[in-house]
Amino acid sequence: MSAIDSSRALWNRSHADLESDEVLAQLMDRGELEVWREIYALASVDARLRARILRICRVVPIGFPHLFVAAMAHLGERPRPYPDVASDHDVETVP
Repeated sequence: MSAIDSSRALWNRSHADLESDEVLAQLMDRGELEVWREIYALASVDARLRARILRICRVVPIGFPHLFVAAMAHLGERPRPYPDVASDHDVETVP
């Protein structure tokens, strides 16, 4: 049994369906280190999975998005930069 199949991150799932972005995001957010290693190994041979991981990092609030972005860059992907976030100095305050 793989680490993904037995991950505690999937406590509310009947099985690990990596074709589901929701399941993949849940594993990326709550998965154990061994799960992350398996995801990396799978992504190393699957360009579509790498693209999905990068998209999830941009749109889903997961715990360590930069870890996955860096890992995908190491596998040869060219991640887009994160959008700029306004600083406190750029935002007008309302009295």
